[in-house]
Order: sequence, then C-alpha cells, then structure tokens
Amino acid sequence: MKKNKKVFVSGCYDLLHSGHIEFFRQAAEYGDLYVGIGSDTTYLEYKHRKPMFPEEERLFMVKAVRYVKEAYINQGSGVIDFIPTLDAIHPDILVVNAEGGSEAKRRLCAERGMEYIELQRTPAEGLEARSSSSLKARLSNANSDENDSYGIPTRLDLAGTWIDQPYVSMYHPGWAITISIEPTFEVRDRCGLSTSTRKMIQKIWPIRLPKMDPEMLARLVFCFENNPEREAGHISGAQDSIGICVPGLSRHYYDNNFWPKKIESTSDEMTIRFLEDHLCMIPLEPRKPGCSVVEGKDITPEKVKALAVAADNCWDAIMSRNLEAFAAAYRASFEAQIAMFPGMVRPTYIGHEEGNGNEYILDAINRYSAMEDVLAWKMPGAGGGGYLALVVKDSADFCKKNATAIPLKIRRT
Repeated sequence: MKKNKKVFVSGCYDLLHSGHIEFFRQAAEYGDLYVGIGSDTTYLEYKHRKPMFPEEERLFMVKAVRYVKEAYINQGSGVIDFIPTLDAIHPDILVVNAEGGSEAKRRLCAERGMEYIELQRTPAEGLEARSSSSLKARLSNANSDENDSYGIPTRLDLAGTWIDQPYVSMYHPGWAITISIEPTFEVRDRCGLSTSTRKMIQKIWPIRLPKMDPEMLARLVFCFENNPEREAGHISGAQDSIGICVPGLSRHYYDNNFWPKKIESTSDEMTIRFLEDHLCMIPLEPRKPGCSVVEGKDITPEKVKALAVAADNCWDAIMSRNLEAFAAAYRASFEAQIAMFPGMVRPTYIGHEEGNGNEYILDAINRYSAMEDVLAWKMPGAGGGGYLALVVKDSADFCKKNATAIPLKIRRT
C-alpha cells in the first residue's frame, strides 16, 4: 500500500463521534488523509440551521484526530463545496461514506483523474453504529419517552404520486400509497421526502409529533402548511402530511379534491418488515434552484387511470407480500408518473439558459436499474433530484454491497 498517496474526504463533522473516527481510520489506510470541512455558511445554506459547533472549533477537533494529516475549511458552496480544496491539494483518491456518494462526485473524480472509493458505514469493533442525525435527535429527545421516535419522521411515496392534486384526480380517482419513515439518516432538503411539510411541523412541534389521532394530526398539518394567506399559490399535496403523520403503511383515496375521501393504514409487523426487507434509497443531487418538474406535463384520463390501477396493484401486492408483483406495480406507477410529468427525470430550469441539465438522474436510473439485485425504481415525491427509491431482492444485502444505499426504518407508532 502506497502511503505517499493523498487521500481526501469531506463533511461537516458537526458532532464528531466514533463513526467519523472509524471512517477517518479506514480512509487513512489508502494514504495520507486530508479532510475538507463544510463552512458555517455552507452548513446554513444546505441544512437551514446553524451548526452545533462553529467551523474553527470543528477544524480544531478534526485536526486533533491522529489519522488526519491536515484539514481545511472548504471555501466552495453547495453539496460539492470542496472543489477549491481539491484543486489546492490535488489528491489521488476521493473517499466517501455510505451516504455521501453520488454520480456527480464519481464524474468529478473521472474528470480530475482521481480514484473514487465508497466505504460502507461500519462501526469500530465492539462499538455501536453512530450517525450525527440520530445523535442529534437523541439529544433533542433526551427527556422524551424511551419509545418515542427520533425526531420528526419523513415519508416515502410508493405509488399513486400526483393523484393527490385535483388537476390529476379530476380525470380519474385513485389511491396514493405512503410509508412513514424514522429519520435515521440525514433528511436532505429538496430531495422528494416532504422536507417542506416536515419543517412546517417543526415550527409547531420542534422535537416530536404530539400523541393524538394521526388522521386529525395530518389534517391540522395540511391546513397549517396551506394557509390561504401564504404567498405561494401551490397547494401542497395531502399525501405529505398523511405520509408523515400516519404511522406504518397508508393509502389515501382522492377524487377531484385536495383532501382524500378515505384513509386506510396498517402497522402489521410482517407487512412492515416485508417493505423494510425490500426498500432502500440511493442519494442523488438535490433538486436545483429554478427547477421545474411540471413544465411539459401531459395529463390525460388514460394516463391517470394507469396511475390508479398501478396503485391498486401495488397495495394488493404488499398485502400479500408478493415481491414480484410489488416490483411490477411499483415500476408501473413510476412509468405512469413520468408519462404525465416527464420533468421528474428531465426537469427544466425556469429563467435559466441551461435547459435540461439533469442527465445525472437518467444516468443513475440506468446504472441501478441494470443491477441484478434491483427489481424496481422511482424518484420520491415530485422528482427532479434527491434520491432513487429502489425495490431490491434483499435490502440488507444490497446496502452491504452498495455503500451509498440507505436502508429504511418504518415508523411503527
């Protein structure tokens, strides 16, 4: 092993823990380790809150780690804020952790002649696995009941997406299917996981959801988010508030109205485990500013009916725990979505000259859809960036083999 090679990693390291140290140790096995640290400005722009520790304090702590040769505050901005640091150091290898990989970073390495390495997030021997998100949530919930969720949950839509908008369901009624997810990973903005709704909830209940009837809670959140006096004219779909507030797996029936006519849900343990065993997500670049996924939409009765039929088939497959049927319905639902909203995978940029510039979405779909273990795929929410949500043969095995993959934990209560 050539110790004269330069190895580079980057992150915020706001709440330095044993998982970070083990990551540094593993990265340092490839050569001399250089670390780029997200600035306070970038942290605020990306996460919409101040870091727990200011940049100079984070720099001091990272430099003190014995595996680190040198560390710097990144001077760039955005998700890949470390490009100026890369250009100053000229590393041979870029190492990313399980949730930090992306096609953009892979391309960046190819352009600069660097080796790209993804490391599975693993704890040091004998220690518990750690993540900054779960630690911060535990600190926030330190005085809560032991069984309470770690912070405000998020949601993943499985089928029927867009049917919660009346301009879609006016052509054909149908179900939207969602799951409520524990925030065991960094829930990034503009990534299709209802972060705008989640932030609205945090304005009222900053730490955790109140203990009340989930459907009533969802209606309260929906009304609060869609205050008629707000400046934005768009009505956020009810699937966001329902998907977050109703635990487990739920489906909601829309018929030319903003609120569903009925909601059905289940927290059956075998059904929930079936979904957890076969669902995971791949992080992509967030939806860019000025991005529009509704430009060029083509909504017809036939296309909306196809969406509704796919959601019906998806629910039946989940209830019978039929993996092959679930994957087929999941794919059919996404195909129906992009038939109506091609901007989900080819977004346009309003007021910008670059036009369609998100080919990385199709690149990622092509890459992961070709994998033997992947049975189906979709963009969460409105698409345009964020994540690929995959149906796989075995989630635990897939996440072991693919360092960027994120396993999902569905909220039971």
